[in-house]
Amino acid sequence: MSLKASWCNQLLFGALVVGAASCGKAEKQSESANEAFALNAPPPPAAPAEPVGGANRDTPLPAQVGPPAAATRLLIYHAEVRLKATTMLRAAASLDSLVRRNGGYLSAATETRADGEWRQETTIRVPPLQFQVLLNSLTGLGTIEEKKLSTDDVTAEHADVAARLQAKRAVERQYTVLLAKAQKIKDILDIEEKIGEVREEIEATESRLKSLNDEVAYSTITLTLYQPLPQSIPDAPVVSLGSRATEAFYDGWQLFVSLLLGILYLWPLVLVAGFSGWWLWRRRAVIKPIKPVDTTKS
Repeated sequence: MSLKASWCNQLLFGALVVGAASCGKAEKQSESANEAFALNAPPPPAAPAEPVGGANRDTPLPAQVGPPAAATRLLIYHAEVRLKATTMLRAAASLDSLVRRNGGYLSAATETRADGEWRQETTIRVPPLQFQVLLNSLTGLGTIEEKKLSTDDVTAEHADVAARLQAKRAVERQYTVLLAKAQKIKDILDIEEKIGEVREEIEATESRLKSLNDEVAYSTITLTLYQPLPQSIPDAPVVSLGSRATEAFYDGWQLFVSLLLGILYLWPLVLVAGFSGWWLWRRRAVIKPIKPVDTTKS
C-alpha cells in the first residue's frame, strides 16, 4: 500500500510540474506577442501643449493655421461701345467670328437705316475671362468713338438671395408636415393657401438667383456698329423770267387776300369806329351856331 501511494504521489507531482511548465511557456509567448504588437503599433497622438501664461484651458484652439482663403467675388461686367465701320457687311462678318472665337454668343441684334446711317445694334454675351480680350479685338472692326465700362459686385446680394431661398424652402417643408397632420377641412385649406404663397415666393427667388448666376457667368457688351451713308444733293432748278413773274403775281395776290382777311378779323373795331364817326357827324349837323340879331336895322 505504501508503494502504491508513493507511486501515485509521484505521478501527481509530475503532472503538476508539466502543467506549470506549459503555463509559463504560454505566458512568455503572450508577453512576446504583446511586445511585438506594441512595437508595431502607431505612436499615440501628442497631447496639446499647455498655453503659456496660465491661459484658460477651455479655450478652443484654431481649426487651421495659416492665412484664410480669399472669398470669391461675384462680379457682373458691362460695356457699351459705339464703333464706326468702313464696310458694314465685312465688319458684321468679322464680329460674328470674333464672338464665336471667344466663346460668346449674340443674344439680340437690330438693324436700321435712318438719319444717313446704316446702324446695327448688337448685344453680346461672353465669359468674363474673355471679356477684355473681346473688347480689345473690336478695334479691328473700325474706329471706336465711345466706350463705357461698368462693374457690379453682387456677392452680398447673391448670398442674401440664396439664404432667403433656403429659409423659404424650410418654411415650405414645415407647412407640408403640418398639412399631413391636419384633420379639419378649415386647417387644410389654410395650410394649402400658405403653401401656395410660399411657393410663389420660392419661384420668384429662384428666378432672381438664376438671373444673377447668368449675369455672372456671361458678361454683356452692347455694341452699336454703324456706317455713314452717302446722301445725294439735288441740283438747283433753273428759274425763267416768266416763272418769276408768275410767282411775283401769286405772292401779290396772297398779300391782298391776307390784308382782306385781316380787315375781316378786325370787323368789330371797324364797326365801332364807323358808328362813332357817323354819330359825331350827325351831332355836328344838328347843333349849329346861333347868329346874333342885328337891332340897328329897325
